Amino acid sequence: MHRRARATLALGLTFALLPRPAGGADEDRARVTHALGRLTYGPRPGEVERVRELGLDLWIARQLEPERIPDGDLQERLATLEILQKSTAEILKGYDPPPEARREIQKRRAEMEQASDEQQRALRRELRQKYLSQMEGSPQQVLEELQAAKLIRAVHSERQLDEVLVDFWMNHFNVFAQKGPVRFLLNEYEHKVVRPRAWGRFEDLLLATAESPAMLFYLDNWMSVDPQAAQRQGSTRLRGQGAGGTGSGRRGAFGFPAGQPPQQMRSPEARGSAMPPNSRRTGLNENYARELMELHTLGVDGGYTQKDVTEVARAFTGWTIRGLRQGQPEFAFDERLHDRGDKLVLGQVVKAAGQDEGRRILHLLGTHPATARFVSHKLARRFVSDEPPAALVERAAETFLRTQGDIRAVVRTIVTAPEFQDPGVRQAKIKTPLEFVVSAVRAAGGQVTDARDLSRRLGEMGMPLYLQQPPTGYKDTAEAWVSTSGLLARLNFALDLVDGRVPGVRVDPSLTAAPDGDLAALRDQLVARLVPAGLSPGTLETIGKESAAGLQPARLAGLILGSPEFQRR
Repeated sequence: MHRRARATLALGLTFALLPRPAGGADEDRARVTHALGRLTYGPRPGEVERVRELGLDLWIARQLEPERIPDGDLQERLATLEILQKSTAEILKGYDPPPEARREIQKRRAEMEQASDEQQRALRRELRQKYLSQMEGSPQQVLEELQAAKLIRAVHSERQLDEVLVDFWMNHFNVFAQKGPVRFLLNEYEHKVVRPRAWGRFEDLLLATAESPAMLFYLDNWMSVDPQAAQRQGSTRLRGQGAGGTGSGRRGAFGFPAGQPPQQMRSPEARGSAMPPNSRRTGLNENYARELMELHTLGVDGGYTQKDVTEVARAFTGWTIRGLRQGQPEFAFDERLHDRGDKLVLGQVVKAAGQDEGRRILHLLGTHPATARFVSHKLARRFVSDEPPAALVERAAETFLRTQGDIRAVVRTIVTAPEFQDPGVRQAKIKTPLEFVVSAVRAAGGQVTDARDLSRRLGEMGMPLYLQQPPTGYKDTAEAWVSTSGLLARLNFALDLVDGRVPGVRVDPSLTAAPDGDLAALRDQLVARLVPAGLSPGTLETIGKESAAGLQPARLAGLILGSPEFQRR
């Protein structure tokens, strides 16, 4: 299809996103289709009928206990990804450039800055060739394999609700892979911190993220010290103490960007400033304390004040990283860096107790009624609608408080509620780029053997995995993703997918087999398979006009995957 024709079609589909497809399917099929659109990354061929045969309530009950669901050949598909099998220490040893490489990069930085673009590229190539031979792989490989693992799981796992929920929590407790050594800490962060606790108590998940080296480094808490402690010890002795070294405050090795401090400061007055990782530890850093209350627990309207932020930051002084320079990072509490006074948080006195102060505050915040409402609202927004019903949010919050933050119970309250199946919320959510790409591959019966091009496409759509710099994470509401340029990128992906032009992904060849060469029959067959909720008259008319110009079967399938109805879930 000519580029201009694609742009024109995408523009038409942008405006077509406003209406939803008319009803027509029987209620049972509509209920199943809706549940698969919300609790999975989209149905695979024949899955609507399989769930109908099993029974929707039983299928949901099984998805709520993913540990009991056999996951087929998923582990075989992931076996080629070396990073998943390695500890953080092994990743740092094999994929982070050695100290002599960093020293040479530092030494030659001035030379590179004064050189021409071509000379800079030549110097980078020289350094790559010199040092990569001494390593198991490049820093970029670490990120690429983690991105690939996420996509392969999303496409092929039978534990679909588990994958959706893990993605929700990774977004809720977002870290930015390009900040310093965070990419080397990500494997442990996702697979040892978040995944094992995705269905447990919220407070346990909150504590695990607070003690994670990835979070400690990303939000700079490892640099936060009591100013008086810095004076007592001598600021020069506290430079990088307990951490330092790997990736701190430097450019990416071999030209890869290392990232900057997170852009959580939406205004200098409101957000403060991030402490550069290699700065001397001379004072309090409030980044983590602020995001802990605003993004992780209470919410921006949760009733805390700037004074509370400061008091919480005081309590978390001394929560740092040990062994990062030695390639074995782990959480540590350093009493010498800690503010030893009492704190006053949300009107409650937290008596001086060293490390235990932070744990008491995490308990206070993790079980607070405002947190129950905030987390319940976010979950309901993910599963129900951009503006979830207030009554449902309140019931979910009540479940949260009654069960001491049992995530499984809260999710069950939401996805088994009448509001979840209300016809008014069906097809009401716009897919994020991740949801769109994965659902398209699943709908087309796709098999993923190499996910690198899928990752690249997500970046082009504005959602590179693990690379959202602000701690807010990616938005899951319509206004963030509905645009002509964004839909054009989606349409291009859909057309390339069914035409076999997405390397590493093979779609079901029967997808575009027209019955007796009948294009109209193929259209009906594709609509039933790819968009079980149906297409609107406007979309059918648009596709009909394209068909009249001599549309090939693969183009027809691509247009349906790129339709506004397929963008909805």
